[in-house]
Amino acid sequence: MTETTIGIGGAAESTDMVLNIGPQHPSTHGVLRLRIVLDGERVQHAEPVIGYMHRGAEKLFEARDYRQIVMLANRHDWLSAFSNELGVVMAVERMLGMEVPERAVWTRTLLAELNRVLNHLMFLGSYPLELGGITPVFHAFREREELQAVMEEVSGGRMHYMFNRVGGLKEDIPAGWIGRVRDAVASVRSRMDVYENLVLGNEIFRGRTRDVGVLSAEAVHAYGVSGPIARASGVDFDLRRDEPYLAYGELRDTLQVVTRPEGDCLARFECLLEQTLNSLDLADACLDRMAGLAPGPINQRLPKVLKAPEGHTYAWTENPLGVNGYYLVSKGEKTPYRLKLRSASFNNIQALTELLPGTLVADMVAILGSLFFVVGDIDK
Repeated sequence: MTETTIGIGGAAESTDMVLNIGPQHPSTHGVLRLRIVLDGERVQHAEPVIGYMHRGAEKLFEARDYRQIVMLANRHDWLSAFSNELGVVMAVERMLGMEVPERAVWTRTLLAELNRVLNHLMFLGSYPLELGGITPVFHAFREREELQAVMEEVSGGRMHYMFNRVGGLKEDIPAGWIGRVRDAVASVRSRMDVYENLVLGNEIFRGRTRDVGVLSAEAVHAYGVSGPIARASGVDFDLRRDEPYLAYGELRDTLQVVTRPEGDCLARFECLLEQTLNSLDLADACLDRMAGLAPGPINQRLPKVLKAPEGHTYAWTENPLGVNGYYLVSKGEKTPYRLKLRSASFNNIQALTELLPGTLVADMVAILGSLFFVVGDIDK
């Protein structure tokens, strides 16, 4: 008897396999493609391939006036629409040297924190879903619905609020709205222990995320990672505290910057959960202050044709997913000469080239989901 060794697939046992994850794949949050080189079950190399959703927002900014670009900026991170608007109007206001009424400042701060909670709840529900746990996403959408109701009441929109204007807000808040927001915040807070008990208390979830996808602080700085992902790796940086804007300078006693030293998937989820709880506290602090404000304007009167003076400025904000910045260059016209967008997810997703090599294919989805990105925020 003679033994014969048969090679399958052209000597597959000695060659690496290239695997495409996406661009249409349920774990990629949209049309993102990952080109992965495998040696057996272990990832040797990973390359995020982006651009499938690119719509040229930065070029479109140049053909729209300062009122119209708010709509374009609103949509790149569709879970953080209000926060996206803030950076644009703050940049234009800075160019104009414009002071925003106090009531608008506090209302903007409140709405920004409610938008942050809405963003984080989506990931608090979807991340366990990607690891096989379907129940948390139903809880997350119930809480989101309560907050979306008050956001819709004040702005008219459920996701794309279009409520910011250069000089303030579109219009004043409805009568009795502060009380309804307070009730919604209290209701959501009363049920947040679900994620502590149902998700963090689940041994399967902890087994899938602890010591998986560890991102070092050095890699955070090298790739420009920001937001909860950076803070989960011990990088203690938050623009709301370190370079206060809106009313955050007066909320220092309430604002807590949540960090973790581990840098793994579990730490990223814990940071997101604790930051959500702190945002609810910040919302209550804003409501307390707004209840004591004297009546006054919510915006500034603007000319029919708004032109920013010649010059340039950079406005950055702490968006739910990380640092979001707008570099505005004006030639004194009614449209920006150049408006460069620095989106959080674009930098954050590049860290996959550092995180995935050396890990198992089974852990790829756990790592990918823990980066809490929005594909529109990557592609712009």
